[in-house]
Amino acid sequence: MAQVTFKGTPVHTVGELPAKGSKAPDFSLTTKDLQEKSLEDFKGKKKILNIVPSLDTGVCAASAKTFEARADTLENTVILTVSMDLPFAQQRFCSAEGIDNVVTLSAFRAPGFAGNYGVEMSDGPLRGLLARSVVVLNEENQVVYTELVPEIAQEPNYDAAVEALDK
Repeated sequence: MAQVTFKGTPVHTVGELPAKGSKAPDFSLTTKDLQEKSLEDFKGKKKILNIVPSLDTGVCAASAKTFEARADTLENTVILTVSMDLPFAQQRFCSAEGIDNVVTLSAFRAPGFAGNYGVEMSDGPLRGLLARSVVVLNEENQVVYTELVPEIAQEPNYDAAVEALDK
């Protein structure tokens, strides 16, 4: 169990982020067009998992837009923004914000994702949602970087995540 804060109030997560150097847990998450995607679907690519509570919040929207702006400059890399939002809400968000280069994935049908990645908030007002975090994987799905953002209302360290792609 890890601890973060939400507007200064302590919040706990179920489990821990995958360890650096470990193989990332596989998943089956839902795309905005209701297709299922797993790590195998992104085989041979580096991956940035931008895990957020909900795209309907300002900080989550900002992180999706920031990674969207950087996506064109990253070779052989896919950015996956994962939330508990329904695929319909993700699609609406992407259409409204012009998000084309980031793949949004919903964990609404995949309760194992939150536990396997250690990101489910177990208490506090956002209980049941995913804690803001970033997990970077190499082409072989080995974890090369993780960040559990200590304050849910803050953005992740984008530069550190992008720099980890070269490891």
